[in-house]
Amino acid sequence: MSKTEWMIYGANGYTGELVAREAARRGWRPVLAGRNQSAVSKLAGELKLECRVFGLDEVAGIAENLRACRAVLHCAGPFSHTSQPMISACLASGAHYLDITGEISVFANAHDQADLARRADVVLIPGVGFDVVPSDCLAASLVQALPGATELVLAFEAGGGPSPGTAKTSIEGMATGGAVRRDGHMVQVPLAYKSRTIPFAHGHRTAVTIPWGDVFTAYISTGVGNIEVYMSLPAARIRHLRRMRWLRPVLSSNVVQSWLKQRIGKFVHGPSGARRQGTNCQLWGEARSSDGRSVAATMTTPNGYDLTVSAALGVVDYLLREEVEGGYYTPSLLLGAGYAAALPGVVMKLGDVLQRGEARN
Repeated sequence: MSKTEWMIYGANGYTGELVAREAARRGWRPVLAGRNQSAVSKLAGELKLECRVFGLDEVAGIAENLRACRAVLHCAGPFSHTSQPMISACLASGAHYLDITGEISVFANAHDQADLARRADVVLIPGVGFDVVPSDCLAASLVQALPGATELVLAFEAGGGPSPGTAKTSIEGMATGGAVRRDGHMVQVPLAYKSRTIPFAHGHRTAVTIPWGDVFTAYISTGVGNIEVYMSLPAARIRHLRRMRWLRPVLSSNVVQSWLKQRIGKFVHGPSGARRQGTNCQLWGEARSSDGRSVAATMTTPNGYDLTVSAALGVVDYLLREEVEGGYYTPSLLLGAGYAAALPGVVMKLGDVLQRGEARN
């Protein structure tokens, strides 16, 4: 590609603004874009960056705005609604597509377009933030250590509170239920389907299954056909999630979804800088083989939003510097299993492979 521009779309959102500010701090010159003219223009003026204002209603118009762009970091969720118009425009204009989604449906939809991406010589790599860079690299590292793995269990604990976009995505998730992977197939399960105690680096925590993006992406990255992802939650939150099972028909209503998202827009603003600085994220994973061998690992990262900024900009930097063959990628397939552990503030500890019946220390 001879194009030199790159774009942050949704730059005025909570995470998009964090990315834009860090990019500007590094001396990078992204084009800031979004549909909110006053907010995007204000941020671009403050950071002395170019801005473009356009919506995602018409693919040809989006593609026209991308014609000089080598890559687009898409930060405007919920991505179940916004990703496909941007993917279509990227395929039409020849711009690489990146986003910060954690939504299984978005990963699956992008993967379905892998052949189109190869023909267009466009990289499609959704999930370049906390969803799913650290957990994807953790999964890939575990399977590198135990190539015969047939099961993967991943878990995380995230502190600091959600952004408005993450909270809105969670509302959509309550309407769709949970998901695991069995024998290579995606299987729908109830919310908080299973619980278990997770031995994170900072202590043991109770966690429940959630439909995290790795249920889809870890299979693409590793080929392991049985995958569950857990999130650490207080007991009261777990009970609440399980009560939500009975409200799925109500939560699926467009009217209810719209009302809940409006409430989030009014009352959820994302963690402050001090809150982010004072919290971190913990991850744990285990791979098992059919003959009883196992290997586990822990990872500690900065707050998920700060990790998202460094991880996403690292992927952008790589795509701007390297000539990468078009197609669908996960973070570990593009940058290797060690990518997350090399990010600022990340500490990963990979244990030894244990034989059947051998106890962990």
